[in-house]
This record gives sequence, structure tokens and C-alpha cells, in this order.
Amino acid sequence: MKKTGIFYGSSNGNTENIAKTIAKKLNADLYDVAGKPVNEIQQYQNLILGTSTWGSGDLQDDWDSFLPQLLKADLTGKTIALFGLGDSESYPDSFVDGMGIIFEAIKDKGCKIIGQVDTKEYSFDSSRAVCYGKFTGLPLDEDNENNLTAIRLSNWLKEIEQNFD
Repeated sequence: MKKTGIFYGSSNGNTENIAKTIAKKLNADLYDVAGKPVNEIQQYQNLILGTSTWGSGDLQDDWDSFLPQLLKADLTGKTIALFGLGDSESYPDSFVDGMGIIFEAIKDKGCKIIGQVDTKEYSFDSSRAVCYGKFTGLPLDEDNENNLTAIRLSNWLKEIEQNFD
């Protein structure tokens, strides 16, 4: 597997902790999008993009300013996996919408998006991150279902590793 770059935005540390866990398991490089590392993207064939969702479906602040830069990057031929954090109890109508916002922005950029997750084991009402009955990446709820994070993450990593070049 070619080297992987993980690009994440985190306000309270949960997304950063998940990104660090993924980086350790995949021996991947880690970038906080607050540092605007858009030039680093080109060196990776495989990317993992992680964000949290704030309020009623808002993208995490650092991603809000980084996403326009990401869209200027050439993502053609890259393999990309997404993960998103949200609160399914307090915000069941916008669960992991941030991940959906990133997906919508990159889906037509010539990249291959992997790591979709079935919605069946999640309790929520609506999400911009659901496309054709599946989440566009791995949704995690550290506020209400942190006891499920390890197994969800492990299963997802096994799947995406098989699909990374």
C-alpha cells in the first residue's frame, strides 16, 4: 500500500484523536487542516479526510476555510476515504453532515471515494452524508456511542486498506 495522508480538522480534540489512531494503525502521515497543508496533498495517492459537524449541520471551522483550497488541488486518480464525527442524539437531523459537505465537494473531482458504511447500525433522522442508503464514510459518535468506536474503526480500516493502492 502506498503512503497515506490523513487531513483532519478538530475543534475539541475528538476528531484529532481518531485521526491519530488511524495514522498509527496505517503508518500514515497526519495533517491538521488548520495549518492549510494543501500543498502536501499531491504527494499522496491515498487520502483520509476527517471532520466533525457543529451545530445544526455546520462544517468544522478549519475545514470551512480549507475546503476551498482543497478544491483547487488535483484529486484526479486519488483514492479517498472519509470519516466524520457527530452527535446523533442532540442533532439527529444533521448527523455527520460535515462529512457529507466534504463528499459533495470532492465527488466530481476525478477521485475514487471508498469506505462507505451502512446506515443500519446508527440511530439518526437525517444526514447529508447519506448517499444511496449508505454513509459516504465512517460516522462516529463520541458523545453517545464511544463504546462502539473501536469496533467500527477497526472494521472500516480493514475495508479501506483493501481498497487503497
